[in-house]
Amino acid sequence: MRRLGDGRRIALIWLVTTTVAMVLVAVFLAPHLPPGNGSKEASGQRFDNEVLTLTSIPLITLIFVYFGYVLFAFRDRGDGAGDGPPIRGHIRVQTAWVVGTTLTVLFLAAFGTYELLGGAGGGQGSSPVFVPAAEAATPGGPPVPPLQVQVIAQQWQFTFRYPSEGGFESAQFVLPVNRQVELHVTSLDVIHSFWVPALGVKADANPGVDNVAYVTPTRIENVRFECAELCGLFHGYMFDTGRIVSQSAFAAWVKSQRAFVAPVTKYLPKYSTSYLPQPAFRAG
Repeated sequence: MRRLGDGRRIALIWLVTTTVAMVLVAVFLAPHLPPGNGSKEASGQRFDNEVLTLTSIPLITLIFVYFGYVLFAFRDRGDGAGDGPPIRGHIRVQTAWVVGTTLTVLFLAAFGTYELLGGAGGGQGSSPVFVPAAEAATPGGPPVPPLQVQVIAQQWQFTFRYPSEGGFESAQFVLPVNRQVELHVTSLDVIHSFWVPALGVKADANPGVDNVAYVTPTRIENVRFECAELCGLFHGYMFDTGRIVSQSAFAAWVKSQRAFVAPVTKYLPKYSTSYLPQPAFRAG
């Protein structure tokens, strides 16, 4: 009877604690989980983090409630009555634990696989498994092809080529808001990684490889991008700030930038998904 009563108390305390903890997390923590809402992909990743966090709360509270209760209820009071009878196994508790944790792991595996197949802002290689449907550039407008932007990494900077906007190359990273973007990430020398935390984008930049990632920015802001792969002596300085602007501002920027770099654009190699510069050996 003592064991049965303790079990019920633990279950009641666990249910109350779990309910309170999940409400507090959902209201106060979940809206601030990374990476935020800077893009559709970032919002999806934040939702994933919410689900993972809320799923872990029942297990975490069960562990703390159980050990806290045991330490309090069965502490040594000096009268020799603190220790209960020795128990060798409890089939119902063991079965509940195995079934509960198994179902949790299977749910998380299925959920994570589904979310990854839906596109998560990561590089998908040269042949993406997930190709999102074309979206409208303006509300209610017809679907338009994604804006193609090539991200070219080299020691120790990123440059950006806009093949659908005349093929010019710029050191500035500028994207229009509410426009689907197809990033083609590559490298001229060693392995780099293009990471834009606010947009939920991270794609490795490998020499001779075209790594495709999709992103749709949803608000106007400045975003930090950086290299997330150790790439040599000045890896720590390989970062900068990009801009998400309105579509009209983007069109104006493209026009001015195209005119600014026109004298050197003709010397660029023909657009390709990857490049093999000479000399092949680089510093670092």
